[in-house]
Amino acid sequence: MALDDKKGVWKSGKGKGRKTPKGRQVTEDVLNEMQSLLAGREMRADLLIEHLHVIQDTYGHLSAPHLAALAEMMKLSQTEVYEVASFYAHFDIVKEGEAAPPALTIRVCDSLSCELAGSEQLLRNLATKYNGKGAVRVLRAPCMGRCDTAPTLEIGHNHIDHADLGRVAAAIDAGDTHAHIPDYEMFENYRDDGGYRELEALRGGSKTPNTLQDEVLESGLRGMGGAGFPSGKKWSFVRMNKGPRYLAVNGDEGEPGTFKDRYFLEREPHVFLEGMLIAAWAVEAEKCFIYMRDEYPAVLELLRVEIAKLESAGIVDAGYIDLRRGAGAYICGEESAMIESIEGKRGMPRHRPPFVASVGIFNQPTLVHNVETLYWICKIARHGGDIFGAHGVNGRKGMRSYSVSGRVRHPGVKIAPAGVTIRELIDDYCGGMADGQEFKAYQPGGPSSGLLPASMDDIPLDFDTLQEYDTFIGSAAVVVLSDQDSARAAALNMLRFFEDESCGQCTPCRVGCEKAVKLMQADHWDQGLLEELSTAMVDASICGLGQAAPNPIRMVMKHFADEI
Repeated sequence: MALDDKKGVWKSGKGKGRKTPKGRQVTEDVLNEMQSLLAGREMRADLLIEHLHVIQDTYGHLSAPHLAALAEMMKLSQTEVYEVASFYAHFDIVKEGEAAPPALTIRVCDSLSCELAGSEQLLRNLATKYNGKGAVRVLRAPCMGRCDTAPTLEIGHNHIDHADLGRVAAAIDAGDTHAHIPDYEMFENYRDDGGYRELEALRGGSKTPNTLQDEVLESGLRGMGGAGFPSGKKWSFVRMNKGPRYLAVNGDEGEPGTFKDRYFLEREPHVFLEGMLIAAWAVEAEKCFIYMRDEYPAVLELLRVEIAKLESAGIVDAGYIDLRRGAGAYICGEESAMIESIEGKRGMPRHRPPFVASVGIFNQPTLVHNVETLYWICKIARHGGDIFGAHGVNGRKGMRSYSVSGRVRHPGVKIAPAGVTIRELIDDYCGGMADGQEFKAYQPGGPSSGLLPASMDDIPLDFDTLQEYDTFIGSAAVVVLSDQDSARAAALNMLRFFEDESCGQCTPCRVGCEKAVKLMQADHWDQGLLEELSTAMVDASICGLGQAAPNPIRMVMKHFADEI
């Protein structure tokens, strides 16, 4: 190559100059189309995922020309836009020469609770009926947070609970493909009942942040997302760092079996919102980000409506609450991966330290809470710490929201004193086992916690009580298995989930989950090799996904060896 001094362009050795840059070209008509579609929207890099959603919603896919035009508009490389779009399961990329997907997508949940309820057969029947016919496609999908109404699926953005072929056909024939907004406590009713008075009093000086922080600490409230870190201590860690500070709500409860956050949001969203604004006041946050999973379209819509009401009422300034929509990535439930996604990137967990309390969103101190934690913060601020801390059984303190599904008579969210046992949870809160089912095993805190046998039914279900049994409560996603179920098959379901949802950043998790699934499909498990693999994953994985993924393997080998 030689430089042409006159024109200032690179030319080939034969003297023929390149008329266009290398790579995919941006056409004027597609660029104009994208500019019209995204008119009035800021072209900040952190809004990349939001813009991708607009394109996906409008066209049903992301074409290569559209991605190229978006990269041009946002002054990002096409590679970066493609890498982000291809990371998330809910974006459909269509390259040149490829056919666009059908206009309507059915996503069938394949989580453990749905599998127990027959989702595999439902998936096969739907695929036989619709796939290849052009108008509808059927895909398997991870947990949708509706485990109490398994099997469940999503047609467009409409969830069908207790799904079967008839309900699916009826929804398609009726064009019923949009989210159904549940009845919930709206702003007007919440305000009339005293809502936001506590927030206004705090802003007026009724208490200091330190006073409220002490109340939260005294109540015993810990992070309900699964880590169990004392909530009040987080505030002090964030406040010790100079601002600007942010608050991020982790609404990506993707742990299979978990649906408690959706329960609160679809009933009392303003209790959560006021709790969020109280926590933001306590740490002097300049902005609140709510990261909500895309699998909750009804929640996303009702939050948009209610946040607008808060702005109209002058409770918050316009834009103070920034609602961000996930795009189908379980890993974004890890707080640093969530922050990467909020910044418009792939949801890859960060190496720590530094921790997000000092280096979070846009490298600023960030307070991260999940939905249930903020729900209780509001209750504590309004009514005092005893509304939470005065409860508890079996030597434990506080309240827990157990998401219970599987082989029980009445599944659902069970708000109970912390420390109830699985036997008490089944008998006293779920109406006992389902008809004809005998209790065999349970998952105490999502697939990351593995499986315990029914013989271990007297352990208090709370933070710090399960570690001696090599498991943990996590997000309190309890799935109950019966004598008609296979612990081995349940563990394979869990590892397939981890294999699909590994972000791929670190080899121990990416390769380890894949190899584990292959080994677990053998007629007889190679227990020595599986244990070596588990040790490598636990010791070397970057984040909790890879570190906890071996738990189902180890628990089955320990408690259900007769099955393998």
